[in-house]
Amino acid sequence: MNTSTVGELIESCPSSGNGVIPEDRAKRIFSACGIPVVAEKAVAPDGDPGAAAVEIGFPVVLKGCGSRILHKTDAGLVRVGLANPGEVRQAAGEMIARAGADLTSFLLQPQLQGTRELVAGVFRDPLFGPVVLFGLGGIHTEVLNDTVIRIAPLSERLIEEMFAELRAKALLGAYRGARPVNLEAMKRILMALSDLAVAYPAIKEIDVNPILIDREGEPVAVDGLIIVDRDRGEVRTRTPIDTRAFMACYYPKAVAVIGASGTLTKWGNSVTANILSRNFQGQVYLVNPRGGELMGRPVYRSIAAIDQPVDLAVVTIPAAKVLDLIPELRQKGVKAMLLITSGFRETGGEGAALETRLVEAAEEAGVVIFGPNTMGICNPWIDFFCSGVHVYPNPGGTALVCQSGNMGTQLLAFAEQQDIGIRAFSGSGNEAMVTIEDYIQVFEDDDKTSTVVLYVESIKDGKRFFECTRRVSRKKPVIILKGGRTGKGSAAAASHTGAIASDHRVFAAACRQAGIIQVQQPMELLDLSAAFSSLPLPKGNRVAIMTLGGGWGVIATDLCLENDLSVPDLPPAIIDRLSALLPAYWSHGNPVDIVGENDPNIPRTALEELLRWDGCDAVIHLGIHGRSILAGRMLDSVGKSDPAYPPARIEAIKKMVAAMEADYIRHVVTLTERYGKPVLGVSLHTNEDMRTVYRFDDCRYQGVFFSSPERAVKAVAGMFRYRQWLTGSSEA
Repeated sequence: MNTSTVGELIESCPSSGNGVIPEDRAKRIFSACGIPVVAEKAVAPDGDPGAAAVEIGFPVVLKGCGSRILHKTDAGLVRVGLANPGEVRQAAGEMIARAGADLTSFLLQPQLQGTRELVAGVFRDPLFGPVVLFGLGGIHTEVLNDTVIRIAPLSERLIEEMFAELRAKALLGAYRGARPVNLEAMKRILMALSDLAVAYPAIKEIDVNPILIDREGEPVAVDGLIIVDRDRGEVRTRTPIDTRAFMACYYPKAVAVIGASGTLTKWGNSVTANILSRNFQGQVYLVNPRGGELMGRPVYRSIAAIDQPVDLAVVTIPAAKVLDLIPELRQKGVKAMLLITSGFRETGGEGAALETRLVEAAEEAGVVIFGPNTMGICNPWIDFFCSGVHVYPNPGGTALVCQSGNMGTQLLAFAEQQDIGIRAFSGSGNEAMVTIEDYIQVFEDDDKTSTVVLYVESIKDGKRFFECTRRVSRKKPVIILKGGRTGKGSAAAASHTGAIASDHRVFAAACRQAGIIQVQQPMELLDLSAAFSSLPLPKGNRVAIMTLGGGWGVIATDLCLENDLSVPDLPPAIIDRLSALLPAYWSHGNPVDIVGENDPNIPRTALEELLRWDGCDAVIHLGIHGRSILAGRMLDSVGKSDPAYPPARIEAIKKMVAAMEADYIRHVVTLTERYGKPVLGVSLHTNEDMRTVYRFDDCRYQGVFFSSPERAVKAVAGMFRYRQWLTGSSEA
């Protein structure tokens, strides 16, 4: 790209009130960037387009242009196949009559013969900045909507991904006697657009549509426009929160609960009881203007009355009184405030104004606010549960941050039930000071965090979010559920490119580029967390399936193929070894149906045969775990129906079956460690005692079992996507 020429062209190009740089001038910029454009002649409205057409050679295309004319075809200002000067002049007259003063020039182009039409462009997302788009072009671009997007700046690998993701990517190959699209030339076009948008922040949208592909496969831009916004202000970015504030919040040596209460229905009671009921080793001070005693402890009338240092103030007093608290916190040297209280920005105008004043005062006082309107935090590693919801997951590697407190506490409850270990939790609330980006950055270098799990509804700093998650993903998985995925994009977009833009598509593109695993359901957050924290990553997408019944095998196979996983055929050697183990009527293929045999050695041996196979990268086994529940119910029925059957014998059999199942789980974990491949189970039946994760303190990996094939397959698919991104990221 000739930077000086491009800069001069952009600055010298006049634009209308809507910021549109007309087609002829936009193409001069494209050409200076190395984008091939069609040869053309511009003619003033009072000129002779017929004479100009003679110089070009017939047939020609005539276009009526003007900065107020965005979509010429829709306005009836494009005529093709004009064969002589008379036809050109007649078409020009009709265009003047149709467009009036909006028409400021004519463009004449040779009529090119193309085999395919593509579109390329840029739109500037308010959060993530310039986004590059590529796909099928022409007048039906929005209708077909076969386009892919990436956050700029692009790399060669990202462009190749864009080509591969196009649904109609076959059109990029040889087509009806025409040569394949020159993908190297298309790469140069997309890279030029990316560089142009990054270099010139005033550019709001670029639309190159169509890019015509000739029979030799060469692309040429035959239409396009640029929209600028030279008055666009810079997006305000936030200063990252000092890590010491996080330490004060998650590892406090002394906590003051301001608003502690003896009334059961109040947060000041629930939070206080939660902290004190655990084995938290820090000091806990209770503060309430009434003083007295609460829960067997003295109550201080103010935080100033506490004669020892305080790291964290947990605040539950009414919103209107919080601002007056800041000078006291400053004087006491408190660095972090967990503001449980609601009544701020989430309530509208007055609450938002109060929150703004509070943040200004807190920044001046050197106090970091977590919240407000938060459900609280927890750090199971020090048994610190500072929340109104009394759930207690075990310590582990999953850092969980939720912009919905209710969603977060539900996930915590599930983690407790299923033994999914939690590194730390925060209901981030309004994020008045501490944002989702701050949490991500803190967990990046935290040795105890193995997986970062986020429920996100909005992002305040898209660029920082993107950069942080991309950096963290190289060290540990980041899993996200985005609320509001159906949010509406820009309805007022002026170009084809802008019209296709939408919030959720841009967010999904940012996730793919940053290595984030984006899920669609809340349960998937912890399913993937369990898999990542308990199993090795698969080296590829080849899955072997072992099942106790044929139906589940069919379902699991379909799910694998629908989630971009492969279910390869078994080689003859493995078929022969399994045939020596199983009845003659077994499936003789992948999935391996072990046909309901009761010999406990069969699934153990068959599972190892599959893991030894170098043609598979992961194993899903269905229906072996959980049989103890059904066996127990059957034995209960025997005891009720046959009074002569010894109850002690029934209990002995139950214990034996349970021991066999526990031994099988241990065997699965042993094989996982031996072969370095993920093994995921699907339980035949579950009850309140069943878990997702089965822990063994002396093992690197753990047993992972889900209640349905969908959950197991999606977990493997998510792990494989992350492995793909890691591989591509290291090669980029």
